Amino acid sequence: MSPDRPLRVAVIGAGPAGTYASDILSKSGMPVSIDIIERLPAPFGLVRYGVAPDHPRIKQIIVALANVLSRGDIRLLANVNIGTDLTLQDLREHYDAVIFATGSFKDADLDIPGIDLDGSYGAADFVSWYDGHPDVPRTWPLNAKEVAVLGVGNVALDVARVLAKHVPDLMPTEVPANVVEGLAASPVTDVHVFGRRGPAQVKFSPLELRELGHVPDVDIVVYPETDYEFDEASMEVAETNKQQKQVVKTLTDYALKEPGSASRRIHLHLLQQPHEVLGEDGKVVGIRMERTALQGDGNVKGTGEFIDYPVQAVYRAVGYWGTAIDGVPFDDRRGVIRNEGGRVVTEEGERVPGFYATGWIKRGPVGLIGHTKSDAQETIANLVEDADALFAGSQAGAEQLSPDNVLTLLKSRGVPVVEWHDWEVLDAHERALGEAEGRERIKVVPREEMTDIALKRS
Repeated sequence: MSPDRPLRVAVIGAGPAGTYASDILSKSGMPVSIDIIERLPAPFGLVRYGVAPDHPRIKQIIVALANVLSRGDIRLLANVNIGTDLTLQDLREHYDAVIFATGSFKDADLDIPGIDLDGSYGAADFVSWYDGHPDVPRTWPLNAKEVAVLGVGNVALDVARVLAKHVPDLMPTEVPANVVEGLAASPVTDVHVFGRRGPAQVKFSPLELRELGHVPDVDIVVYPETDYEFDEASMEVAETNKQQKQVVKTLTDYALKEPGSASRRIHLHLLQQPHEVLGEDGKVVGIRMERTALQGDGNVKGTGEFIDYPVQAVYRAVGYWGTAIDGVPFDDRRGVIRNEGGRVVTEEGERVPGFYATGWIKRGPVGLIGHTKSDAQETIANLVEDADALFAGSQAGAEQLSPDNVLTLLKSRGVPVVEWHDWEVLDAHERALGEAEGRERIKVVPREEMTDIALKRS
């Protein structure tokens, strides 16, 4: 290990994965100089742009992330895109190691007929819209009375809840003004959520599922006579897994409730898998579902019985998918950067010197914050173990190792870099907008406006 300088490390992505990895590395006992490079003008990744605005409890994770980024020993370089603003060669020349923590933010594909019809959407795109992501359009086509949501994870519940919720009940949150305008005009009355397996296999968290029943003027409708079945494996899970036991109880409670008279309804359908999105004149007019049957081990197979539901929009919430970075080995089958224990490897299994991965882009889009931390610990442990080789094989020249040189390079390319103190300006501005309306914050959405405010150019 070089005794005369710290190890220079770039972490790509300022969400939980990148921030936790940076924090763990900074406390490793090894002298390090860390830059977190983020493509958006704001930090926090999917916690800011992937959590529904009416879940402020989950957004408290931002407080923990901000505590790390505000310490001063880790530098934020936001509004910087890898591949254009900085190339991989730039990273190699200015850092000894690079940790990719770019996450998974695209929708996974669903290969069924009609999935590309007008009115068929990815849930991740919709989440980005209602969370005020700067890289998506300001408007969303909310003209469907009846909607299908495919998937039984928390993202599916978020989408269904936001679609069904009345706008006044969203107003205490940080929901952006353009989203309020769009949702206020929505004619939706019924949102159908579909899962292909039974109640013991759904991936809703118990709390999210319970909260669904407290949305004002929205009834929850379940179908126990057809959708509420258990096989041997399902019974074991429902009895031994605490989380699934709570989920099954909540579904049972919904089944026992008398039908309500709310103006909007969320229907929870189980044991049905999507077969085809139905269309006329290129637009969604329905969805054809195939009833499934449990096979004894918790898995299902199709029965050949089909049910058509009239819907004018379909949202697939079947998972997230990672995005490849040119020059970094990528597993197209799993949607992750190829790696072994966080060390990036080629298709042949050879290590790519100095490149690491953590978070969803390392393991796939599964697991909660605890998994993200353990991911980061494994990756950082391997990086620290490799420190001598990183120093020895570094392409970073002595004249390029100063942290000032990366900033100088970016400014010479006209990149309006947002550092932590700049983000604090934008953060204060959003909070002031919210305070004026009795809310915690109102997000600024357009990228240029965000950077203008952060850099005090407006």
